[in-house]
Amino acid sequence: MLDITHFGLFALSVLLLSITPGPDMAYVVGQSVVNGRRAGLISATGVAIGSCTHAVASAIGLTALITASPLMFAIVKYLGVAYLIYLGGRMLLATFGSPNTAASETPAIKPQARPGSLLSKGFITTLTNPKVLLFFISFFPQFVMPNGEHHALSFLVLGLTYALIAFMTDATFALLAGSAAGAVSQNRRLQKCLDRIVGTTFIALGIRLALTRR
Repeated sequence: MLDITHFGLFALSVLLLSITPGPDMAYVVGQSVVNGRRAGLISATGVAIGSCTHAVASAIGLTALITASPLMFAIVKYLGVAYLIYLGGRMLLATFGSPNTAASETPAIKPQARPGSLLSKGFITTLTNPKVLLFFISFFPQFVMPNGEHHALSFLVLGLTYALIAFMTDATFALLAGSAAGAVSQNRRLQKCLDRIVGTTFIALGIRLALTRR
């Protein structure tokens, strides 16, 4: 029924991405540290809702583009190749630069424990991040057969899987924010290791996408 391929590789790649420190994780962990674990879980829920919104948007958009014409498919494909290689290369290069490279991307955390505000801020943090949607557009087509008949449903399932794995990861870090999560988020050596693994994976996936045919 679904046109999904290599689902295990997809889930593993999403997990590696999710445990790599970034704006979403910084927001969730920060709220958990400042306002408690409940605040962190609510923030993670907001982030997950934002990811689900991206999933629906990408499912509709990608389906329309891929079914429109071979030219549109090729455009999306090579934009995805360029973005994945750029993203992977940037992550690798950042591991050899200043330890404060990602500081400017970390959202400010202010004491704010109201559930509605925490939820909406987590939602907006993800929804207004164009990198998330661009990641969906460049990454997901590799795991959906281009000549299949259920593109929209397949993209939606992958998007919801992404949102679920990301939520579980964020929630775990929120619960452990006072100990293990704080150590991981502040451990530069571990961050470098994760960035190099994910960066190399992105470059490899970009090359793989370049070799994909319609």
